[in-house]
Amino acid sequence: MPETILIVEDEKDVLDLVAYNLKKAGYHTATAGDGAAGLAKAQDMLPALVVLDLMMPKLEGTEVCKRLKADPRTAHIPILMLTARTGEVDRVLGFELGADDYVTKPFSPRELVLRVKSILSRIKGRPSEVLKHGDLVVDLAKHNVSFKNKPCELTATEFKLLATLLERRGRVQSRDMLLHDVWGYESDMDSRTVDTHVRRLREKLGKAGDLVETVRGVGYRFADS
Repeated sequence: MPETILIVEDEKDVLDLVAYNLKKAGYHTATAGDGAAGLAKAQDMLPALVVLDLMMPKLEGTEVCKRLKADPRTAHIPILMLTARTGEVDRVLGFELGADDYVTKPFSPRELVLRVKSILSRIKGRPSEVLKHGDLVVDLAKHNVSFKNKPCELTATEFKLLATLLERRGRVQSRDMLLHDVWGYESDMDSRTVDTHVRRLREKLGKAGDLVETVRGVGYRFADS
């Protein structure tokens, strides 16, 4: 059954363009023209992914993202932010709030569809397996993470990043390697994206975050002991 993508965008031309291209790619789509309506629809239908504009009436996209990530029912839903804001501060803010990707306007519809596919492909189809390291447990099939039996709420990208590092524990992973294997992008993407997600991952893991080590000038490594 095709996955449903929720598009939250107040510019009708942009909304129609995104919906048309996602439908053409084989997805079902649902739409909302303002932030409040988008938040309500996301909480009601629990879509596979949300394409979320930042600047909207009634409720800004940043607040929508914040509320979705704070709700255990919707925290797992990946979010692709779509916005005219191109500054680094805005991009970093999006990732800080838990967004999985960020596309700026004007955009290529083909690139947007590819990014949607990339996000969805990395959160499904994993084998039924549980990774453990001391008190840290990562259930790949159930998409759950816990430390000392307490759940850790991670975004889809943070989960993929943790699983990748844990599967390769003891081996250094460069930023370019992580961009390719976690995000599905080549090295021309801003490598600071990796740093932002690692920082958020460490914060959410608490004491277990110390296991994600920085290798200066290279990248990151999950401690082997």
